[in-house]
Amino acid sequence: MGMLSEGLTQVLIPASALVGIVFALLQWYLVSKVKVSGDSSNGLSDKLIEEEEDGVNNREASIKCAEIQHAISVGATSFLFTQYKYLSVFMCVFAAIIFLFLGSVKGFSTKSEPCTYNKGSLCKPALANAAFSTLAFLLGALTSVLSGFLGMKIATYANARTTLEARKGVGKAFVTAFRSGAVMGFLLSANGLLVLYITIILFKLYYGDDWEGLYESITGYGLGGSSMALFGRVGGGIYTKAADVGADLVGKVERNIPEDDPRNPAVIADNVGDNVGDIAGMGSDLFGSYAESSCAALFVASISSFGISHDYTAMSFPLIISSVGIVVCLVTTLFATDLFEIKDVSEIEPSLKRQLVVSTILMTVGIAMVSFFALPSEFTLFNFGTEKAVKNWHLFFCVSIGLWAGLVIGYTTEYYTSNAYSPVQDVADSCRTGAATNVIFGLALGYKSVIIPIFAIAIAIYVSFSLAAMYGIAVAALGMLSTIATGLAIDAYGPISDNAGGIAEMAGMSHKIRERTDALDAAGNTTAAIGKGFAIGSAALVSLALFGAFVSRAGIKTVDVLTPKVFIGLIVGAMLPYWFSAMTMKSVGSAALKMVEEVRRQFNTIPGLMEGRAKPDYANCVKISTDASLREMIPPGALVMLTPLIAGTLFGVETLAGVLAGSLVSGVQVAISASNTGGAWDNAKKYIEAGASEHAKTLGPKGSDAHKAAVIGDTIGDPLKDTSGPSLNILIKLMAVESLVFAPFFAAHGGLLFKYL
Repeated sequence: MGMLSEGLTQVLIPASALVGIVFALLQWYLVSKVKVSGDSSNGLSDKLIEEEEDGVNNREASIKCAEIQHAISVGATSFLFTQYKYLSVFMCVFAAIIFLFLGSVKGFSTKSEPCTYNKGSLCKPALANAAFSTLAFLLGALTSVLSGFLGMKIATYANARTTLEARKGVGKAFVTAFRSGAVMGFLLSANGLLVLYITIILFKLYYGDDWEGLYESITGYGLGGSSMALFGRVGGGIYTKAADVGADLVGKVERNIPEDDPRNPAVIADNVGDNVGDIAGMGSDLFGSYAESSCAALFVASISSFGISHDYTAMSFPLIISSVGIVVCLVTTLFATDLFEIKDVSEIEPSLKRQLVVSTILMTVGIAMVSFFALPSEFTLFNFGTEKAVKNWHLFFCVSIGLWAGLVIGYTTEYYTSNAYSPVQDVADSCRTGAATNVIFGLALGYKSVIIPIFAIAIAIYVSFSLAAMYGIAVAALGMLSTIATGLAIDAYGPISDNAGGIAEMAGMSHKIRERTDALDAAGNTTAAIGKGFAIGSAALVSLALFGAFVSRAGIKTVDVLTPKVFIGLIVGAMLPYWFSAMTMKSVGSAALKMVEEVRRQFNTIPGLMEGRAKPDYANCVKISTDASLREMIPPGALVMLTPLIAGTLFGVETLAGVLAGSLVSGVQVAISASNTGGAWDNAKKYIEAGASEHAKTLGPKGSDAHKAAVIGDTIGDPLKDTSGPSLNILIKLMAVESLVFAPFFAAHGGLLFKYL
């Protein structure tokens, strides 16, 4: 036994989750102290009013900010509610499918049966597994939806506050945006942990000593989390990019007006999109990764010596890591908000990068303590039918290597997408000769940026598998996600700053303030790319762990690539990310087409719109985005959800194993290259616009030919980095977790075609 007693473990996990929630609410309270309203008690000293050198009336600006914030908030809330209405129907249908498929494994019998792994003892009936998996699925889905929704609420609450704080200086604005990001990060990681913990305790009331059945049904939690994330990501991504592409092409390229000009009819839809795509989608996505890596680790542990000898503390190792992670991230956040003050624009990016390093170093210490106190010094882990003897320090290395691989992926992404380094500057330079060279350079950059992350993932997989078999990979994924609160904070910071810049432009604030929000936003682009890198890297590890759990649950001894059954699965699986990307890209394209036509129509038919005398019809653009995204999110979602069911039922578990391996291997490459190409194009455009260096000045100013070429690159990159790239990591994980949940059914009744051929 480890040194941590069972009672202490049961206190530790919920306690740290509650600490996370309290800390999030404290940050929310601090953000709410910035007032957004037209009252004169705004605490604006005369010094501030002098700073607005363009003579924009402060009170007016403040009232305008409040109006715009309200419009964005209403748009985002109504879109999410409409989306959730559709998703609730899907949830009920899919819950029924889970229940019927899993219940039919033993013909809906209610008799206890011998366990799958622990042969001598009796386990609960398959019908119970079906019922509890369905319940876990619904809980996971609800938590995922809640994570996304809360994130969106906080972001729309904080965007105007960031704009108003930017009048006092860049440091104040940074802290406001960062705090709001932290609210989301902590609420999400703490909620995910707490709900999972409570679910396990409640399920235990029924399952008692049958840990194998208990943790098998818990895998439904991960499935629920990721299936909602998929629709949130795809739907939100189509919404935001249709608006963004439409607004950019007509506004910047044709009409030569600034990015978030209030005359542009698509501008509100664009800002709403940042909140529903980048925030709500990202929130659900990382929650899904987190839920699945926990479920994979718990499932593999339950069929190892931990589960068989009922060592509660060692069994909860994945949950204890997450709880330590929350505490570590709390300390890390104080570094950004309280310990170091930002005085200059150039300090923003280093401060965000410092977050990553500090959290990683502190977490390594945390993991060492947990591995030493919570685990027995020697134990055995399930390794495809055999037992592997493992020591507790082996697991320390597994979790740490996942954590550090995450840092490597984060830094590589930053190098390839930040305009402080040569890759993006080369892309910006290529804009001199037009859009075509820009596109060629950008694509090359994306493909090249795959190399280091893949080696990092490969090393992490090799080390963790050699040390602790499948369990090692599951905890490595968990290690990468252990600092999720910090990762999400720097990620959500991006869209909040983006919105703040948009509000500053629409409220007609001075050039100086717009420069500050632009600097926050450019750093935000890079951190968003880092966040996507984490999501993709962890997705690769998570789905490999789930794949291992699926293979053991389906009773496959080895997956042999040379058997035709497996190979056809492999090659079809490798094709799926391309099919999926084709669907999402085309959806964005066709929605953007409608948007461009609508924006052009308004510019041509509303008299006085260009001169600023008439107001555009924002609502129409919001409607186009909403309708397009709700209609278009269904086919890609169906592709991902149905593939495992069809492959498993018709072709059997071996072909399905091939499909999972193929989609994992090709999906990771496509996802990393897509999201980095898009991020690089976006920042190359920002590099030219900011004109901070001599080199950038020769390419600018806004409206020059090089700038127009950069805008076209940015527009092509939009659906790559915000729709298809980030959704692919969900495709990889979701297919794996779905196969694991349905594994009992596939093992019993799958492979119909091969049975009768």
